[in-house]
Amino acid sequence: MEVAEVAGVIKTPVLGVIGWSGSGKTTLLEYLVAQLAGRGVRVNVVKHSHHDIVLEPPHKDSARLRTAGAAEVMIASPYRIAIMRELRGNEEPPLAELLERLAPADLTLVEGYKWEPLPKLEVFRPEVGKAPVYPDDPHIAAVASNAPRPAQLAAHVAWLDLDDPEAVLRWVMGRIASIA
Repeated sequence: MEVAEVAGVIKTPVLGVIGWSGSGKTTLLEYLVAQLAGRGVRVNVVKHSHHDIVLEPPHKDSARLRTAGAAEVMIASPYRIAIMRELRGNEEPPLAELLERLAPADLTLVEGYKWEPLPKLEVFRPEVGKAPVYPDDPHIAAVASNAPRPAQLAAHVAWLDLDDPEAVLRWVMGRIASIA
Protein backbone atom coordinates (compact mmCIF):
# COMPACT_ATOMS: atom_id res chain seq x y z
CA MET A 1 0.00 0.00 0.00
CA GLU A 2 1.30 3.42 -0.81
CA VAL A 3 0.67 6.70 0.90
CA ALA A 4 -1.39 9.06 -1.22
CA GLU A 5 0.34 12.34 -1.90
CA VAL A 6 -2.11 15.09 -2.64
CA ALA A 7 -0.78 18.55 -3.42
CA GLY A 8 2.55 17.45 -1.93
CA VAL A 9 1.05 16.60 1.46
CA ILE A 10 1.09 13.02 2.71
CA LYS A 11 -2.40 12.37 4.03
CA THR A 12 -3.19 8.70 4.50
CA PRO A 13 -2.57 5.21 3.11
CA VAL A 14 -4.98 4.53 0.25
CA LEU A 15 -6.24 1.18 -1.02
CA GLY A 16 -8.64 0.86 -3.91
CA VAL A 17 -11.23 -1.91 -3.83
CA ILE A 18 -12.45 -2.70 -7.31
CA GLY A 19 -14.57 -5.30 -9.05
CA TRP A 20 -17.51 -5.59 -11.36
CA SER A 21 -21.08 -5.06 -10.18
CA GLY A 22 -22.29 -8.12 -8.28
CA SER A 23 -18.80 -9.27 -7.27
CA GLY A 24 -19.26 -8.44 -3.58
CA LYS A 25 -17.18 -5.26 -3.26
CA THR A 26 -19.57 -3.43 -0.96
CA THR A 27 -20.17 -6.49 1.23
CA LEU A 28 -16.42 -6.97 1.65
CA LEU A 29 -15.89 -3.25 2.27
CA GLU A 30 -18.63 -3.19 4.89
CA TYR A 31 -16.95 -6.08 6.68
CA LEU A 32 -13.48 -4.50 6.45
CA VAL A 33 -14.66 -1.09 7.67
CA ALA A 34 -16.54 -2.60 10.63
CA GLN A 35 -13.62 -4.83 11.63
CA LEU A 36 -10.98 -2.13 11.21
CA ALA A 37 -13.04 0.48 13.06
CA GLY A 38 -13.69 -2.07 15.81
CA ARG A 39 -9.91 -2.40 16.20
CA GLY A 40 -9.48 1.35 16.54
CA VAL A 41 -8.39 1.99 12.95
CA ARG A 42 -9.79 5.26 11.63
CA VAL A 43 -11.10 4.50 8.13
CA ASN A 44 -12.31 6.87 5.42
CA VAL A 45 -14.14 5.66 2.33
CA VAL A 46 -14.51 7.30 -1.06
CA LYS A 47 -17.21 5.60 -3.14
CA HIS A 48 -17.57 6.39 -6.80
CA SER A 49 -21.06 6.37 -8.25
CA HIS A 50 -22.30 6.64 -11.81
CA HIS A 51 -25.73 7.68 -10.52
CA ASP A 52 -27.13 11.02 -9.46
CA ILE A 53 -26.66 11.51 -5.72
CA VAL A 54 -29.81 12.65 -3.95
CA LEU A 55 -29.45 13.16 -0.22
CA GLU A 56 -32.61 15.12 0.43
CA PRO A 57 -35.99 15.55 -1.27
CA PRO A 58 -36.32 18.68 -3.46
CA HIS A 59 -38.44 20.56 -0.90
CA LYS A 60 -35.78 20.43 1.88
CA ASP A 61 -33.64 23.48 2.65
CA SER A 62 -30.32 22.19 1.30
CA ALA A 63 -31.86 21.13 -2.01
CA ARG A 64 -33.63 24.47 -2.32
CA LEU A 65 -30.36 26.34 -1.67
CA ARG A 66 -28.47 24.26 -4.25
CA THR A 67 -31.27 24.84 -6.76
CA ALA A 68 -31.08 28.57 -6.00
CA GLY A 69 -27.44 28.53 -7.12
CA ALA A 70 -25.20 27.72 -4.15
CA ALA A 71 -21.96 26.09 -5.32
CA GLU A 72 -21.68 24.06 -2.11
CA VAL A 73 -24.03 23.44 0.77
CA MET A 74 -22.80 21.99 4.05
CA ILE A 75 -25.28 20.42 6.42
CA ALA A 76 -23.97 20.03 9.96
CA SER A 77 -25.52 18.41 13.00
CA PRO A 78 -24.25 16.87 16.22
CA TYR A 79 -24.24 13.51 14.36
CA ARG A 80 -22.69 14.11 10.92
CA ILE A 81 -21.62 16.62 8.32
CA ALA A 82 -22.43 16.42 4.63
CA ILE A 83 -21.09 18.67 1.90
CA MET A 84 -22.83 18.75 -1.45
CA ARG A 85 -21.07 20.43 -4.36
CA GLU A 86 -22.98 21.16 -7.53
CA LEU A 87 -20.82 20.56 -10.59
CA ARG A 88 -23.13 22.53 -12.89
CA GLY A 89 -21.53 21.20 -16.06
CA ASN A 90 -17.98 21.16 -14.73
CA GLU A 91 -16.02 17.93 -14.89
CA GLU A 92 -16.08 15.49 -12.01
CA PRO A 93 -13.13 16.27 -9.70
CA PRO A 94 -10.17 13.89 -9.89
CA LEU A 95 -9.74 11.37 -7.12
CA ALA A 96 -6.72 13.26 -5.75
CA GLU A 97 -8.88 16.35 -5.14
CA LEU A 98 -11.49 14.26 -3.33
CA LEU A 99 -8.85 12.60 -1.15
CA GLU A 100 -7.49 16.02 -0.26
CA ARG A 101 -10.85 17.00 1.26
CA LEU A 102 -10.97 14.05 3.66
CA ALA A 103 -10.04 14.26 7.32
CA PRO A 104 -6.82 12.45 8.29
CA ALA A 105 -7.25 8.71 8.84
CA ASP A 106 -5.24 5.54 9.25
CA LEU A 107 -6.55 4.20 5.94
CA THR A 108 -8.71 5.43 3.08
CA LEU A 109 -10.55 2.77 1.10
CA VAL A 110 -11.61 3.78 -2.39
CA GLU A 111 -14.48 1.86 -4.00
CA GLY A 112 -14.55 2.20 -7.74
CA TYR A 113 -12.08 4.33 -9.68
CA LYS A 114 -11.07 1.08 -11.35
CA TRP A 115 -8.40 2.59 -13.60
CA GLU A 116 -6.73 4.99 -11.13
CA PRO A 117 -3.02 4.30 -10.52
CA LEU A 118 -3.27 3.35 -6.86
CA PRO A 119 -2.75 0.07 -5.02
CA LYS A 120 -5.87 -2.06 -5.39
CA LEU A 121 -7.60 -5.12 -4.08
CA GLU A 122 -9.75 -6.66 -6.80
CA VAL A 123 -12.86 -8.59 -5.83
CA PHE A 124 -13.32 -11.19 -8.55
CA ARG A 125 -16.06 -13.77 -8.99
CA PRO A 126 -15.97 -15.70 -12.30
CA GLU A 127 -19.74 -16.27 -12.13
CA VAL A 128 -20.31 -12.52 -12.65
CA GLY A 129 -19.28 -13.16 -16.25
CA LYS A 130 -16.76 -10.33 -16.60
CA ALA A 131 -13.05 -10.63 -17.22
CA PRO A 132 -10.79 -9.90 -14.27
CA VAL A 133 -8.90 -6.60 -14.17
CA TYR A 134 -5.71 -7.97 -12.56
CA PRO A 135 -4.04 -9.22 -15.76
CA ASP A 136 -4.09 -5.70 -17.23
CA ASP A 137 -3.48 -3.54 -14.14
CA PRO A 138 -0.01 -3.41 -12.57
CA HIS A 139 -1.50 -1.65 -9.52
CA ILE A 140 -3.42 -4.72 -8.34
CA ALA A 141 -1.78 -5.78 -5.08
CA ALA A 142 -4.24 -8.56 -4.22
CA VAL A 143 -7.25 -10.41 -5.57
CA ALA A 144 -10.02 -11.72 -3.33
CA SER A 145 -11.78 -14.47 -5.26
CA ASN A 146 -13.78 -17.65 -4.92
CA ALA A 147 -11.75 -19.16 -7.79
CA PRO A 148 -8.41 -20.97 -7.58
CA ARG A 149 -5.22 -18.92 -8.03
CA PRO A 150 -4.29 -18.86 -11.72
CA ALA A 151 -0.82 -20.12 -12.59
CA GLN A 152 0.03 -17.01 -14.65
CA LEU A 153 -0.67 -14.55 -11.79
CA ALA A 154 2.26 -12.25 -11.02
CA ALA A 155 4.17 -13.38 -7.94
CA HIS A 156 3.72 -10.03 -6.16
CA VAL A 157 -0.10 -10.27 -6.28
CA ALA A 158 -1.65 -11.87 -3.20
CA TRP A 159 -4.50 -14.31 -3.92
CA LEU A 160 -7.05 -14.26 -1.09
CA ASP A 161 -10.08 -16.45 -0.45
CA LEU A 162 -13.15 -14.23 -0.84
CA ASP A 163 -15.11 -16.70 1.28
CA ASP A 164 -12.68 -16.05 4.16
CA PRO A 165 -13.10 -12.32 4.86
CA GLU A 166 -10.91 -12.64 7.97
CA ALA A 167 -7.98 -13.58 5.67
CA VAL A 168 -8.65 -10.47 3.58
CA LEU A 169 -8.77 -8.40 6.78
CA ARG A 170 -5.41 -9.85 7.90
CA TRP A 171 -3.91 -8.92 4.52
CA VAL A 172 -5.23 -5.34 4.79
CA MET A 173 -3.98 -5.02 8.38
CA GLY A 174 -0.57 -6.26 7.23
CA ARG A 175 -0.51 -3.62 4.51
CA ILE A 176 -1.35 -0.89 7.02
CA ALA A 177 1.36 -2.15 9.39
CA SER A 178 3.96 -2.24 6.61
CA ILE A 179 3.77 1.53 6.10
CA ALA A 180 3.44 2.54 9.76
